[in-house]
Parts: sequence; structure tokens; C-alpha cells
Amino acid sequence: MKTIKSPKELSMDRKITSAIEELIQLTPEKDPLPLNIAEALMTDPELESIQNYGNSVSIMRLGFNDHGPVHMRTVTYNAIIMMGILYKAGVQMNLQAEKAGTFADSMTAVIFASFMHDFGMTIGRQDHELYSVFLALPIIEKLLEKIIPGEANLDRRVAIRSLAMEGIVGHMGTRKIHSLEAGLILIADGCDMTKGRARIPMELDNAPKVGDIHKYSANSIEHVEITAGKEKPIRIQILMSADVGFFQIEEVLLQKINSSPAKQYIELLAGVENSEMKQYL
Repeated sequence: MKTIKSPKELSMDRKITSAIEELIQLTPEKDPLPLNIAEALMTDPELESIQNYGNSVSIMRLGFNDHGPVHMRTVTYNAIIMMGILYKAGVQMNLQAEKAGTFADSMTAVIFASFMHDFGMTIGRQDHELYSVFLALPIIEKLLEKIIPGEANLDRRVAIRSLAMEGIVGHMGTRKIHSLEAGLILIADGCDMTKGRARIPMELDNAPKVGDIHKYSANSIEHVEITAGKEKPIRIQILMSADVGFFQIEEVLLQKINSSPAKQYIELLAGVENSEMKQYL
């Protein structure tokens, strides 16, 4: 049975497609691989089912925020926006700098990892990043074999697959990662903290449990903006309705940025509405 996407998912699909197309046009090769992979992921029924069930486990069973299709699309979009900002600033991704692949390959790996980093939530919260790798790997291999087949593309497939797996394993900030690509996924994940992500958990009449602070903190985040920075390439600016939002920033996002190889490129500012912004980085 075909899964019906929510209006938010469809909107995010359009935003992701548009951002990828715009970024591809900036590159000399204009390689469509990232777009082809993104469109394949958006239409893969197994991927959609995994995302939906992961969200059910996260919200209904564990009482956490959204970890489903909208969250994973938001992370994808955040990561692509940051990649574009760095590209325009002349910062090379690791695959480029190491002569192991192209910018399109890096973007493809980031798209894979972003779309599937929370697959493991279908099993449980603890070590879900490791479970995510096992569940994502067959889909990564299937799509790479289909879209860039043949022995001539073997090295390319290996590099993209490996980088995507690093991004998935490293997205919690609890395991050391080394590539800029994986580091952007870590930060992109932390940036999905607006109150919409906590809407469903907040509406459920659940007894208090461990992790509630995350949904209350996220519910106070009004807006997260990712733009070009002033002193560093990327500026992340967060607007809150209440001080409880600082928990989400200091205990989640800032911890992820500090664990990321992309930290050197990030400015981070946050504040409550009508108050002075606090600059962390």
C-alpha cells in the first residue's frame, strides 16, 4: 500500500529539490547525481515506512520529539544549505581536498546520511545510530548500484557509501568523526529544534518521563535561521519564546557543534524574543 505523505513532507521535498538544483548549477560539472539520489529517496516506499515507524516509536512509545520523515527531511535541507554556504565561501569538502571524490559525491553522501540517520529509532533510542547504519546500508547500496552502476564507478560508490555511514554513526556526537561532510550532518541534526518538532509530544496526555525536558525546551524555540556569517562562513541564529530553550541550545546543539569538524566555520547566536542575543561561537 502506498504511503500518503503529509503536506509538510511534500513541502520539504520541494525545498530540498530546489536547494539541490540551485547548488548543482553553481558547480562546473553540474552533476545530477545528488538530485537523482534525493528523488529516489523521496519516492522509496521502504524508506518512508521506516521513517514513519521510527517516528511512532519515538513519540508514542518513548515520548521523544519527532524523529520521522519531516525531521529527516529538515536535517537534509539544513545540511544542503550549509554545504552551499561553504561552497560559496571556497571551503572544500573532505572528498575534494583528499582527491577522493567530487563535491557532488560529498553532497550525495550527506543526503543519504541525513535522510536515514534516525532509522535506528525503529528499534530503540540507545545506540540507534548504529542500528541506523545496518538499516540504511542496503538502501544506499541498492540506489548507488542503480544510478551509478558498473566497475568504473566502484571507487565512487565506496567513497559515497563510507562517508554516508560515517555521517549516520556520528550524528549523535558520541563517536569521533573526521570528515567535514559528517560534521555538517551532526550540526544539521542539532538545528532541527523548533516548536513544531515538539507539537505532537506536547499534545499527548502522557505521564512525566525521562526526556520531557527536550520537548518542553524545543517547544520554546520559535525560529532557527542558517545564513552566511559575518566572521565565519555559517551563522546559526536561534530565537526563543522562553529561557527553557537554552537547554536545547547548550545541551544539544552546542555539544554537537563542539564535536563537529565543521565547528571552525560556525557562528552561533541565540536569545529570547525582545532580548539581547547571546553569542556562543
